[in-house]
Amino acid sequence: MSADYKGRIGNLIRDARKHRGLTQHQLADLLATSQSAINRIEKGHQNLSLEMLARIGAALDSEIVALGGGPTHLRVTGPTTLSGSIDVKTSKNAGVALLCASLLNRGRTTLRKVARIEEVNRLLEVLNSLGVHTRWLNSDNDLEIIPPKELELDHINEEAARRTRSIIMFLGPLLHRLDTFDLPYAGGCDLGTRTVEPHMSALRPFGLEVKATDGSYHAQVNAAIEPQRPIVLTERGDTVTENVLMAAALHPGTTVIRNASSNYMVQDLCFYLQKLGVQVEGIGTTTLTVTGLAEIDVDVDYAPSEDPIEAMSLLAAAIVTKSSITIRRAPIEFLEIELATLEEMGFQYSRSAEYVAANGNTRLVDLTTKPSDLHAPLDKIHPMPFPGLNIDNLPFFAVIAAVANGQTLLHDWVYENRAIYLTELNKLGGQVKLLDPHRVMIEGPTHFSGTEIVCPPALRPAVVVLLAMLASKGTSVLRSTYVIHRGYEDLAERLNLLGANIEPFRDI
Repeated sequence: MSADYKGRIGNLIRDARKHRGLTQHQLADLLATSQSAINRIEKGHQNLSLEMLARIGAALDSEIVALGGGPTHLRVTGPTTLSGSIDVKTSKNAGVALLCASLLNRGRTTLRKVARIEEVNRLLEVLNSLGVHTRWLNSDNDLEIIPPKELELDHINEEAARRTRSIIMFLGPLLHRLDTFDLPYAGGCDLGTRTVEPHMSALRPFGLEVKATDGSYHAQVNAAIEPQRPIVLTERGDTVTENVLMAAALHPGTTVIRNASSNYMVQDLCFYLQKLGVQVEGIGTTTLTVTGLAEIDVDVDYAPSEDPIEAMSLLAAAIVTKSSITIRRAPIEFLEIELATLEEMGFQYSRSAEYVAANGNTRLVDLTTKPSDLHAPLDKIHPMPFPGLNIDNLPFFAVIAAVANGQTLLHDWVYENRAIYLTELNKLGGQVKLLDPHRVMIEGPTHFSGTEIVCPPALRPAVVVLLAMLASKGTSVLRSTYVIHRGYEDLAERLNLLGANIEPFRDI
């Protein structure tokens, strides 16, 4: 084993230890060794046996060395009947927005029960490269974020930044901190070309000008320019609204934002800004009035609410497998249209009385599903901005429609090519006809049969295929599932706790 190789393994162990929020001494206790031995290992000065590497990996809940080292695949044996109860985890999109918004605060931000997903991991890598100190506090996924006095934009982790579209939400927080800065082009799901122009036009009233060349956004800020009238968003986008909110939070005047998104992650961001001392009026409406502060330096503790898209994923899993499960902590105000549509299709379920999420605002319920014989809806199913059917929840109606009697038309007008990926259900026995890049016609009911499929490059359609595999007869293989890990924490393992038979594996 070369010294260079030992050094790289040491770096992996050090990063995994920090990711778990452990000190060298705590890791040493877990391994029944000394702190000095851990120090030597992390510096690459220690020979390691395969047994020790395995023990370290187990202690850190991390694969330090993997045979093959290739992508993770899932082997699904069905058909499945699910049972039991499951808690909805906190919102992926809210967590991502709050990580970006933590750059507004010069004090400590503690976020509770953050979704431990690849999208969050990439953002943490970017934040760490800027000098931000992040630390997982416990097994509940509480996360501590402490910014440096000055951000080190010159050292930004470009590889991590290019693997997440969320990097564009750094524009709002950073425009008050730096006169010029560069950000690598955004990446993420392959959903067709999504223009960044709405972000630019929305942030221009704060003096931001951005040129996109050489694979980077080159930003310049004229601090003398301030909003002179209400900012009217040309599209009611979630990330656009979040970017303007963050820009307005550090503008000491009052900013009015019209045609704002009132979606779940935007509301969580508003509640967080209020904890920072920013005045935000109109939460839940399309007009937000923000009175910002010249500087924010407070220690703040915030708990994002639960994820309505994960709740919908679990509902779909229960429906396609004709199972009775209880989905706890479902954010009902962001699922009401979806549930009303399902009721029209014959879905039966019960719900608990409402209670309040840890953020003190979002309404939650527990949903208990019942095995139901579904029929196609009379009208097409299409998404709308909140309070309409959520754009990210539309794909789940493809697999639901596949087990319903009759023809269902889905119209995904937002994305140029996401509907195309829903035709992957045909490989499992579905009857999904692509009418154009935005519309599919689905004929049901379907008797799914197992097969092998390469994971679609878009998050929600990838999960749709996985859910269909739960209802498929025989063995299915879903290959290269990184995109699912971008948006879901331990989805396969959690479905297994409900009775699914999903085995992760790698090619050797």
